[in-house]
Amino acid sequence: MESIHTVTGSVRPSELGVTLVHEHLLIGYPGWFMDTVTPFRRADALARAVDKLQELRAFGVRTFVDPCPSDLGRDVEFMAEVAQRSGMQILCAAGAYKQDQGISYLFNAMSLEQIEEIYVRELTDGIGTTGIRAGLIKVATGAHGITEYETKLLRAAGRAAAQVGCTVLTHTDEARFGLEQIAILTGEGVPAHRILVGHCDGRADHDYHRSVADHGAYVGFDRFGIEYFLKDELRIESTLAMVRAGYVRSLCLSHDATCGAWLGRPSFDGKRVLDGQRIAQFMPNWEPTHLWKRIFPRMRELGLSEADIHTMMVENPARYFGGTEAPRANTPTSGAS
Repeated sequence: MESIHTVTGSVRPSELGVTLVHEHLLIGYPGWFMDTVTPFRRADALARAVDKLQELRAFGVRTFVDPCPSDLGRDVEFMAEVAQRSGMQILCAAGAYKQDQGISYLFNAMSLEQIEEIYVRELTDGIGTTGIRAGLIKVATGAHGITEYETKLLRAAGRAAAQVGCTVLTHTDEARFGLEQIAILTGEGVPAHRILVGHCDGRADHDYHRSVADHGAYVGFDRFGIEYFLKDELRIESTLAMVRAGYVRSLCLSHDATCGAWLGRPSFDGKRVLDGQRIAQFMPNWEPTHLWKRIFPRMRELGLSEADIHTMMVENPARYFGGTEAPRANTPTSGAS
């Protein structure tokens, strides 16, 4: 695409710069707006988000992708205000979340074509009455298989993305069903190189990582800092293994961290009940500067080159959102020896 919609205007792919492809400002689990849960203190969340994004800008980050779907607390006017105050380019998404944690009632009652129409409208005209246009589509599937409901959302997303010419970013649980996501989306007309399969770092499974890349999609190693699922040392090993195998152009790195507020259901994974503050205490490195403070220094010690970091954080997001060039397996680099 010649231009990409951010919440404050359009930019060219070459203007994205250093990009975090999967982060959040707000997360609102179903029911967050009810008076039985902790109220949303917007001013506090706004201040936290602006502070964190300004800190990111000091590390050279230029673009922050917040793929929060419509039923998980998406607030595009909040995003726009954070963008204006922090100077960060922020992208928002059309889409809906996986069945077990989203709000499925509305889309259950709609046809595939009606959902596609909503996505297209949000990408071309704007979200609600805000005039703020989505820059991508978010899809999500659970850990135990892709449900009929999730399949309908994937198909609608694929059709809308193919019609508009935008990218699709996915959520996976336990790094499963990424290949199935690719098959459904490409079956509706989306080129594989316009798909970023998220949370592939949920398992240290090099064969799976390579298979996603070999199918032509981008591979999201985008949960650095969430060590409850997998230790970061294993994520680092997975990254270096992919670089050594020649897949550096297929990788996009991020954290899936939340900068402003966690709202609603005070649970992290259904096993350990934690609110946002206690999550930060439980996983102190799960924040969006973690790559620069801890991960990249460690990767450099292990031989990763600055050129490889630039490829993953600048060139690959620009190619992914631009959509003009597919990732491909290169010959192994000399950086991660």
